Amino acid sequence: MNRSDVLIIGAGPTGLVLALWLSKLGIRVRILDKTSAPGTTSRALAVQARTLELYRQLDLSQSVIDNGHKVPAANLWVKGRPVAHLPFATIGQDLTPYSFLEIFPQDQHEQLLIERLSQFGVEVERNTELIGFSEDDDGISAQLRLPDGQSQTCQACYLAGCDGARSIVRKTLDIDFQGGTYQQVFYVADVDGTGPAFNGELHVDLDEADFLAVFPMAGEGHARLIGSVRDERAEQAEALRFEDVSQRAIEHMQVEVTRLNWFSTYRVHHRVAETFRLGRSFLLGDAAHVHSPVGGQGMNTGIGDAINLAWKLAAVLNGGAGSSLLDSYEGERIAFARKLVATTDRVFSFVTADGPLADVMRTRVAPYLLPKMVGLERAREFLFRTVSQITLNYRGMALSVGHAGAVFGGDRLPWAQDAEHDNFASLDSLNWQVHVYGDTSDEMRAWCAEHHLALQVFAWLPVHEQAGLARNGFYLLRPDTYVAIADLSSDPKVIERYFRDHGIRPYLG
Repeated sequence: MNRSDVLIIGAGPTGLVLALWLSKLGIRVRILDKTSAPGTTSRALAVQARTLELYRQLDLSQSVIDNGHKVPAANLWVKGRPVAHLPFATIGQDLTPYSFLEIFPQDQHEQLLIERLSQFGVEVERNTELIGFSEDDDGISAQLRLPDGQSQTCQACYLAGCDGARSIVRKTLDIDFQGGTYQQVFYVADVDGTGPAFNGELHVDLDEADFLAVFPMAGEGHARLIGSVRDERAEQAEALRFEDVSQRAIEHMQVEVTRLNWFSTYRVHHRVAETFRLGRSFLLGDAAHVHSPVGGQGMNTGIGDAINLAWKLAAVLNGGAGSSLLDSYEGERIAFARKLVATTDRVFSFVTADGPLADVMRTRVAPYLLPKMVGLERAREFLFRTVSQITLNYRGMALSVGHAGAVFGGDRLPWAQDAEHDNFASLDSLNWQVHVYGDTSDEMRAWCAEHHLALQVFAWLPVHEQAGLARNGFYLLRPDTYVAIADLSSDPKVIERYFRDHGIRPYLG
């Protein structure tokens, strides 16, 4: 118990996914959380399409879908009526197997991950707190406070700080957390109710200065209201009650609340850590970046951090790569975090800005422009790609090489499916693999067989061309299914050189 490969601090979705992925790859993990039990209420709700795609590798996607609620569309409201309708299924049907927004509350999400993790013999150590840690050439030495109040020193090769916005890992490393705090107070209300906003779709109100979104939940008439308040109410956040904010919801979105299940308030920061790695310690999730809840990006981004780091840690610990591979974690994830915080900040500032000009933009200009924008196929697709995170890529970074067709090294592999073929079927693997669309050389086939590198050769189809894939080239896929190499040739020496240059051994047989 006192020695592990990776010591994970924090058992939210980020820490649990990291632990689960590493455990599946045979890495010894220890995961701690200072709370006595998993949360029973949650703010994080949305599971985006890209997360569901990555969850195929952990055999989690279907469980999330079966136990959550599919949101088929989003609606934007102004002055008491919906002015724009965004059907996810129509927009994303050729882009991803998951052309919808999945609502799966964080408390249920965590429970699912905990159950899966227990199948590997790993349990979250509750009421256990990290007090401090130090690093030397042999690894991390961490001091813990156990449930009985006793202290314990444990050893690990690496430390993962998944411990939230007040991260003790980040504070101990003295890493700056640059940004600020929104002046608005956010609230979450879990309610039963009726009205047009209880039709199973997402509804967002753009009126006045307060933000409000109605997220449908599993079960008829069940929804989660997430909103913000400002003015004098924000100064007394702790004393706010649902009665202080509910009138606006009823008036503007015709929500009739029949039962309040629970209500809470919180403040939100928009911050990004100065660095995501220091020596053998890493920051992930809210410990590394926090932002507005607009777009439902936070939990998904933390899970993305965990998956990005997990395969790299496993490769290093299993002898499949040199420690320099870990340098790519920060480069790939911090750029996205900074962009995400900036984007959500701009969107949130628009929907909550105060003053006559802001009101005119939201109540007069937006109702006129939004339906026209939503009517444009390219605009709808851009919005879906962005929110679903399928557009997230690592182009131009250290592990990303070449391009073939419309696909570049660092891109998510495009999804292509017809009645009989699905090129994502092989992506339940946690290993490197090669995809070819069309035909390839005998040399490529022989090299992949000799090096135990899975080779998937798909007969060339119109859907492949439509997805932007190149005929007869190849795509080397990383364990997290992002494209490492996109190349028009069928020369295995390109792959051999890539692994040699990056110090990677994809197979350790």
